[in-house]
Amino acid sequence: MPEDPIAHSELAALTRRFEEVAEKHDREFGIIKSDLTAVRLQIGNLDQKVDALDKKIDRNQAQIIELLTQLVGQRPDAG
Repeated sequence: MPEDPIAHSELAALTRRFEEVAEKHDREFGIIKSDLTAVRLQIGNLDQKVDALDKKIDRNQAQIIELLTQLVGQRPDAG
């Protein structure tokens, strides 16, 4: 039984389309993966900045408490 040239041509066209879509998906996946990596790095940087800000706030609060403690017991009109 001879091969059907139309079926063979259709099969080749479908195979090409499938491979093109697979390549497109691979490229898009690579782009998304790269974007996610960039987002992770930005989140890491933000975490570091938040930690530094927390430490600065803690130091400032300690200084405020220190100053308020020094003021306790002083007469307001003495100056």
